Amino acid sequence: MSMSDPLADMLTRIRNGAMVRFESVDIPLSSLKAHVAEVLKKEGYINDYHVIKDDQQGVLRVDLKYDQKNNQVITGLRRVSKPGRRIYVKAGEIPRVMSGLGLGVLSTSKGIVSDREARALGVGGEYLCEVW
Repeated sequence: MSMSDPLADMLTRIRNGAMVRFESVDIPLSSLKAHVAEVLKKEGYINDYHVIKDDQQGVLRVDLKYDQKNNQVITGLRRVSKPGRRIYVKAGEIPRVMSGLGLGVLSTSKGIVSDREARALGVGGEYLCEVW
């Protein structure tokens, strides 16, 4: 059976893996997911990610991050723009996640970027998800 929302599946796998304290989670590979993982790594929400090639689709292995007390760094993930209802924002209308403590991920003409980077570049786009 085909998956209708692969990005939501990625976020759910990360959320579930962090709740049970997995060291890493494996996600079917796509370029969108790899770019979102790059943004999460750049912003400090995950330790690292690895692309594992195989004969089929490939695997994206995301190494989850925990603090000194073994608490998960990612406390929440939410998919904003969905296949049934896309959400687009202009550069001046990009919302702040938890008053700037969280992270928004956007798909822009400059690629997949964080909300802070989109504001700095002065571009809007599809508001994919929020992380806090």
